Amino acid sequence: MVNHDLAEDLRRAGLRPGATVLAHCSLHEVGWLPDGPATLRRALQRVLTPGGTLVVPTHTAGNSNTSDQYRRATAGKSAAARAAWEDAIEPFDPDTSPSHEMGLLAEDVRRHPGTLRSRHPHTSFSALGPRARELTAVHDLDCHLGERSPVGALYAADATVLMIGVGYDHCTAFHLAEYRLPTPPRRRAHRCYVRDERGGRRRVDFLAPHLDDHDFPLLGAAFEGTGVVRAGRVGNARTRLFEIRAAVDFAVGWMTEHRGRSPGCPDSPAVDIVNLHR
Repeated sequence: MVNHDLAEDLRRAGLRPGATVLAHCSLHEVGWLPDGPATLRRALQRVLTPGGTLVVPTHTAGNSNTSDQYRRATAGKSAAARAAWEDAIEPFDPDTSPSHEMGLLAEDVRRHPGTLRSRHPHTSFSALGPRARELTAVHDLDCHLGERSPVGALYAADATVLMIGVGYDHCTAFHLAEYRLPTPPRRRAHRCYVRDERGGRRRVDFLAPHLDDHDFPLLGAAFEGTGVVRAGRVGNARTRLFEIRAAVDFAVGWMTEHRGRSPGCPDSPAVDIVNLHR
């Protein structure tokens, strides 16, 4: 059981009242809490105060046949078995669909009264607080994590990123930098399923940039070396806190210099964009 005052831990980690914060969290790393993720969410709300806004990723890779989750689940299966799996995919409904592998804190925030959620059927975000509507209002289908998504809105809002018990491979903010590279990623086909107006299931096919997180740990280590990342602990978990603009701006330069070719080249590996928060 965690014996720490989580709110005090968060303050020492650098979280401030009134902030807009994108949180990535592995609750397992924090340790056992008496009310589970609600304990941490309440601590975050206490520190942020009613003037602050909490944002979490609530992605739903399971409703797509072009996600890494689908590829893992259907690897080695026959064409008929893959088709049957796809036929059973639950359509995305922003009001009710649970997130997939985003973690217990993200699900607690998504389900909390007053939370608003962006409407992208693959990479939605949920927000709780006074800026929730502006941060989730725009999420274009062909822009998973770019300018016309909550990540772009968080950059415009000068938000903070708080990573609790997870590494830079989970840093969705870095993906915004890919949209800003001199040679942007190529677009590839995506498919999702959504709930239609009559409560049925509708297939949605679209093109969107192919994003690549294979080098995010190296990128994160270089970014941390600049000295702008504030380290701390929440419960038993290591935390990192930094400004989203600093992270994205650094990532644009780093990727431009260190990626040998655009991650959108046809022979680049297919890397799914979904962060897995246990």
